[in-house]
Amino acid sequence: MPYKVEALPDSYAQLGEGPHWDEARQSLYFVDLESAGINRYDFKQNKIYKAKIEGEQWATFILPIEGKPQEFAVGCTRRVVVVKWDSCSPVAKVVCTLFEVQPNDKDNRLNDAKCDPEGRFFGGTMFDGEGDIFTQWKGQLYSWQSGGPVNVVRDQVGISNGLTWDAKAKKFYYIDTNNFEVVGYDYDQATGAVCKPKVVFDLRSIRPEGPLFPDGMTIDTEGNLYVATFNGGTVFKVDPKKCEILQEIKIPTTQITSVAFGGPNLDILYVTTADKYDQPKPAGTTYQVTGLCAKGYPGVNLKL
Repeated sequence: MPYKVEALPDSYAQLGEGPHWDEARQSLYFVDLESAGINRYDFKQNKIYKAKIEGEQWATFILPIEGKPQEFAVGCTRRVVVVKWDSCSPVAKVVCTLFEVQPNDKDNRLNDAKCDPEGRFFGGTMFDGEGDIFTQWKGQLYSWQSGGPVNVVRDQVGISNGLTWDAKAKKFYYIDTNNFEVVGYDYDQATGAVCKPKVVFDLRSIRPEGPLFPDGMTIDTEGNLYVATFNGGTVFKVDPKKCEILQEIKIPTTQITSVAFGGPNLDILYVTTADKYDQPKPAGTTYQVTGLCAKGYPGVNLKL
């Protein structure tokens, strides 16, 4: 049976990003990045709840905080803040700041972030000032654990984007969009340390008329990667061990931003998209893809 792509109801976000499946609530959280919007799709109700974070311009990711059901870590400009939200109300409020990065780099902001299997923060920054963001390398990738310092994992990053882990294979996978590739690292789950980077998927040669921009990413239980392409209308299923494309999942809009497995059986691939630079409808819609014969992992909460 072929896979099936369906739009979620009332799911428009001008720059949808950061899908995170919350297993306890059977809900998909995601952001509308440039409007400080945070959203929750309730699977059982088939309904989306939307909120704006009071006094903020950006919401670049949303991560539930372990043991605190009304608190979330959210990227606001260069700060990782704690936001209080009941997951239903139209307004959310910042409670405190966990940490700030690159405080003097006013043209930079946070972008994608996730938690590793142990609940540590991993996320990075990008340049978002005047000029071509795809030719700047002013960002960084960070890791952080509650009570500790912010560690720079990688410097001279273009657009810090997709992150995912394969705990069984002891691997961490990472995307810097401006390098057109997915890089795999050896990963120590006990310490969170990563080392020995190796390119496992190079997007430069896929489309002859110009390179595809890799964006968000997730992994299935077999260790295959799912890579969103911001200008390609496609999610690529990739075997990172063989550097081989296994499947092309076509989405009915061009700017595919990120992906996450979810649903009661963790076999639905949720896909966020963007409506940037005058895209035609249905740009900005969030989709569910069923019939992929694959399962993933739920999102990991941030441990404080």
